[in-house]
Amino acid sequence: MRRFLVILILAAALTGCAGAAPATEPDPQTVPTVLTLPPQTSAPAEPSMALELTMAPLPPQSILLEPTAPGEREERCDSAVVDYSNTAEGYVMVRFTAETDKRLKVQVKGPTTTYTYNLPQGEWTVFPLSDGNGAYQVGVYQNIQSTKYAVVMTARFDAELADEFAPFLRPNQYVNYLDAPDTLAQGAVLCQNLTDPLEKVAAVYDYVVESLSYDYELAATVKSGYLPELDKVLERKKGICFDYAALMAAMLRSQDVPCKLVVGYAGSDYHAWISVWTQEQGWIDGVIFFDGSVWKRMDPTFASSGQRSPEIMRFIENNGNYTVKYLY
Repeated sequence: MRRFLVILILAAALTGCAGAAPATEPDPQTVPTVLTLPPQTSAPAEPSMALELTMAPLPPQSILLEPTAPGEREERCDSAVVDYSNTAEGYVMVRFTAETDKRLKVQVKGPTTTYTYNLPQGEWTVFPLSDGNGAYQVGVYQNIQSTKYAVVMTARFDAELADEFAPFLRPNQYVNYLDAPDTLAQGAVLCQNLTDPLEKVAAVYDYVVESLSYDYELAATVKSGYLPELDKVLERKKGICFDYAALMAAMLRSQDVPCKLVVGYAGSDYHAWISVWTQEQGWIDGVIFFDGSVWKRMDPTFASSGQRSPEIMRFIENNGNYTVKYLY
């Protein structure tokens, strides 16, 4: 299956930047919309009768590749478990099973980059293998005082992904649409009847930019560990850059468009944005909008809050203004 990749960014999560595939439906192009019954031959001639059946349009659909922790490959201790049964699909799942009121962290160390996450107590959490193929180390840590953490357990494994897009087609902690039915439904409506991934990108992008406004109050008060609740963002139609990026990534992934969340710097500010890969064109670095012939830097936050002003668009289009730090 052709994979198309969109990079999206995540950013202001840490600063104040500021969850089965649907059943196959019949193709309306191959199902007759009118069924004609022939006249009866065993009875006296009667006027010919026809029964017309009109097919209702197929409802918009979304795809939810729900992560699982089957326990086929795992490491565990008395208080935590790391399930790496699905590394080929680009993710691991971690759960802290003991009772605690201490802060918990997970560190995913890949071939080139180390990612640190907060870990909620008692529930499975999904973390992407953003570094691709190679050796990984996943550690669980518990706070002991101030900013000091003690090692609870460590799991080591080698990952060989089914393809480079595997980590970016599923929900994870930062792009969590397992419990966001409204977000999935909106993405399905926006992408209904669209097959070209770039058309889906344009539809979702335009919706996010035109519908959301920047939440300056949240940006000024957001704390470390903030995670978007996508359906709430959709309802409020306001958010910080993390919300913009996560919402767009969720809609695109649920429409079978691989999408990366990128965290990095826009100038000197910690920020988030999107990039795209297509089979026909390869990488289109930093897509932002389609003007009829050219795709440009996609940064839904700046494009929205700046009302697509010429100055903002020039800044967005300049790749030199962006520095990649993490991919989700």
